[in-house]
Amino acid sequence: MKRRDFLKAGTATAIGAGMLPFLKVLPASAAVADTLVVVTGTTINSLDLHRTGTNRPSYQVSVNCYDRLLTFGTKTMPDGTLSYDYSKLEGELAESWEIAPDGNSVTFKLKDATFWDGSPVTAEDVKWSLDRAVTVGGFPTVQMKAGSLEKPEQFEVIDAKTFKINFLRQSKLTLPDLAVPVPFIINSKLAKKNATEKDPWAMEYLHRTPAGSGAYKVERWDSGQQLVYSRNDAWKGGPLPAAKRIIVREIPSQSTRRALIERGDVHLSHDIPAKDAKELAAMKSVKVVGAPIENCLHVLCTNFNFEPFKDKKVRQAVAYAVPYAEIFQNAAYERGAQMWGGKSFEPSDISWPQPFPYTTDYDKAKELLSQTAFKDGFEVPLSFDLGTAEWGEPTALLIQEGLAKIGIKASIDKIPGANWRTVALVEKKLPLHLDNFGGWLNTPDYYFFWAYVKGNLFNSSNYDDAEMMQLVNETLHMPMDNPDYAPKIKRMIAKAFEEVPRIPLYQPNLDVAMRPGVEGYEAWFHRMPDVRTLTFKTA
Repeated sequence: MKRRDFLKAGTATAIGAGMLPFLKVLPASAAVADTLVVVTGTTINSLDLHRTGTNRPSYQVSVNCYDRLLTFGTKTMPDGTLSYDYSKLEGELAESWEIAPDGNSVTFKLKDATFWDGSPVTAEDVKWSLDRAVTVGGFPTVQMKAGSLEKPEQFEVIDAKTFKINFLRQSKLTLPDLAVPVPFIINSKLAKKNATEKDPWAMEYLHRTPAGSGAYKVERWDSGQQLVYSRNDAWKGGPLPAAKRIIVREIPSQSTRRALIERGDVHLSHDIPAKDAKELAAMKSVKVVGAPIENCLHVLCTNFNFEPFKDKKVRQAVAYAVPYAEIFQNAAYERGAQMWGGKSFEPSDISWPQPFPYTTDYDKAKELLSQTAFKDGFEVPLSFDLGTAEWGEPTALLIQEGLAKIGIKASIDKIPGANWRTVALVEKKLPLHLDNFGGWLNTPDYYFFWAYVKGNLFNSSNYDDAEMMQLVNETLHMPMDNPDYAPKIKRMIAKAFEEVPRIPLYQPNLDVAMRPGVEGYEAWFHRMPDVRTLTFKTA
């Protein structure tokens, strides 16, 4: 499809035959106040976040079905909407916690909570679960490491209701890291019964059979179709949810999801495209909530394993050839925050994300490219995830046009969403690609840890710089009020400006459309639907 045809194409709202079976069953159930229906365009591929290859849509199971020791509080935004509050930690399974006088450990007292099978949640369950998180490898283990939670020996059972974590180092990230989706607490007694010698952590069992104490149980999972939650009436982790049942339906068709929310056949459509958000916000029959996602960027990544991008001037030329304003208008529909046009290559503060000092300047791009061995241009595939095509495709087409103006011929490479994580993030073999990453812990050093350190999952550019790694290592655990912190962060940002392994396009919104009467939606850093707080008031 040509770029102009794509940008002119409207979003169809007519209901096609393909959604009729869906509508036959939804309206009756959706009309009941204690049952809410949520639609999403993504697919859950596992009920166990720790399992290798578990995708981001699956993280909602950890949030809704399991508890952690801690959670973040809630704040009301200026527009009246709700958001998690990174500055406020609250107990979920923890009744209380106390930092040792020397600052080298923390001790938790557990609530009198029970798992779904009625057995008590004990410190032994907490230790087994955290041991699992730091041992299984991959993303969960690296996430735990970011909070200096690295070894089973750190986790100590004092008694059935008292649990201690011994710190490897004092870090500002340790307690917040206990509130992210990864360190969820599993019914270890049940898991062990279903473990094997080859599968000591019961990965196969928990892949399809959660064993938690959380607000909702999994009543049914039809892979690729729906996930049905039923309320755990004995939940102790927070206020009992209003909805007894939540149905999360996976609807790949964007136009179908839009039609369902417009007609009032579902209660909430999660993570809707920017175009839909802009148009639906003007309708009285739909309520749209959205804000820029903290510590998150849509970026264009230049892979250092591709010969031309080893040259900094080539990367900078690409950065000057990006049509930022057109992308923001036609892919983001001006929802989110601009990340171009910064005033200087030397940051004045440590706010993150902040605009990079690039604008669309084809003459500057040509000048830089002329100073390299690739002055006559080159060919490169430009890849994007089909699962994010609503912003990825118009963005790729616009970048393709921009690069052509400086002699770089980019061929569009559309990669199925099921394959994206492997080829882009694990194998890291895409020369030029669009990506999105949002840091769960809201500090700039945490973002850089994941996206600018060699080997870490979201460094899909294969960027490798000794000074950057040193700066990340020095600041990751450092208190933000340490006098050395701000200068080091400024240096990190300045290096990102100059070396541009990742070219920020804009900070995206996460937009949600709801029926009137739906309340309690809360925006979270993990970008998954937290259904525990949703309510629906019938007329």
